[in-house]
Amino acid sequence: MGRSWGGRARRPLMVAAAAALVVSILPAGAQEGAQLGGQTAKRSCSAPADVVRLEHPLKRTAARMAAREPLTIVAIGSSSTAGAGASSPQNSYPSRLEAELEHLYPGRSITVLNRGVNGEEANDMLARFETSVMAEKPDLVLWQVGTNSVLRSSPLAEASILIREGVRRLKASGADVVLVDPQFAPKVIAKPEAEVMLGILASTAKETGVDLFRRFAAMRHWHKQEGIPFSVFITPDDLHMNDWGYACVARLMAGAISEAINRRQAPAVAVHRAQ
Repeated sequence: MGRSWGGRARRPLMVAAAAALVVSILPAGAQEGAQLGGQTAKRSCSAPADVVRLEHPLKRTAARMAAREPLTIVAIGSSSTAGAGASSPQNSYPSRLEAELEHLYPGRSITVLNRGVNGEEANDMLARFETSVMAEKPDLVLWQVGTNSVLRSSPLAEASILIREGVRRLKASGADVVLVDPQFAPKVIAKPEAEVMLGILASTAKETGVDLFRRFAAMRHWHKQEGIPFSVFITPDDLHMNDWGYACVARLMAGAISEAINRRQAPAVAVHRAQ
């Protein structure tokens, strides 16, 4: 894709569509397997529909796509947005997300901007919302947040307040908002604060009317239900994703975004009562 970390590259996307909300094939552009002890283990990328489905339609995003106007997505977050653990910038999840959207919407102008910075917590991200997010006039913001607060045992009550304030500011910009919760990785699940943060993000999404991409639950499904070893999708640091992990998250997210764009509310049906 020829971009720098967090670089901007606007261009029409000309790749044939091929994806679905529940995915049972390997992530586009990823290695056909993860190297495990010199052997290649082929794994499918999947998650149940109810895990990865976004609750709310992405109204602004859908309107832009319906009008065939350029779509700008900003992915803001910490190291798992920046792409720590990936073999190159092109294998971070924002870059892979743009590649997946190429398959879904051929010939459309879609840009996914990577605004991840290693080590940040909610307060750090809020401090750069104006320059890193609002300045891009995004149609959709993907906000990955919470992992570093968990790892550092930071006060989660304070993090909760900051996340709510961040959502308020993002919504006020007119952009669609999707929160992205922590990754299911050994160093994260070892912290008792992890479940608390998952609850904070779920309740914030519900109470503010924004979407939540349940990355933690999707990755837990890989490990618990599909029996995929951590070494297939997590780097040896037991925290960051590798190329396969980022590619699968991106594919599932692309399917969820597409489903939310295309969702149609059932028309109201008048009920006539017999007199």
